[in-house]
Amino acid sequence: MRKLATAVVAAGLFFGGMGVAVANSSWHKLVMETPGVAFVGTYQWQSTSKVPSGLHVKGELRDEDNNDGHNVYLRTKVEGYAWGHLTGVQKKHVKVDKVFYDGAVLKTKKVRMHACIDRGSLRPDHCSPERLFSRK
Repeated sequence: MRKLATAVVAAGLFFGGMGVAVANSSWHKLVMETPGVAFVGTYQWQSTSKVPSGLHVKGELRDEDNNDGHNVYLRTKVEGYAWGHLTGVQKKHVKVDKVFYDGAVLKTKKVRMHACIDRGSLRPDHCSPERLFSRK
C-alpha cells in the first residue's frame, strides 16, 4: 500500500512539474508597429537547460510603406550590452527567428526591443514604443 501511495505521489509531482514547464515555455503573441514598419510574431523565454538560454523571437519584419524609400530594422538590447540591429529589406517582409541572450550568464533576464524605420543620417529614426521583456 505504501509503495502504491509513493508511486501516485511521485507521478503527481512529475506530471504537475511537467505542466508548469509547458506553461512557462509557451509562445506569446508579439506585435510592434508604427507607421511604415511592423513586426508581427511570437516570443518565448527559453529554458535555462537550452543553450543559449534567452528570449526566442519568431516572426516577420515588414516594410509597411513601400514608397517612402526607407529601410526597416528591429532594434534590440540585451541587458548589459549595446543596442543591436536586425536589418530588414526595403519593400519586403523578412522572416526573423533569433534568440537574444547574454553569453556571459546562464539565464538572460531582460531584453528590450522595438521596430524602427531607418530615415537616414539627417533625420532621426522613427520607432515603435519600446518593449521590455523580463524573465520571471
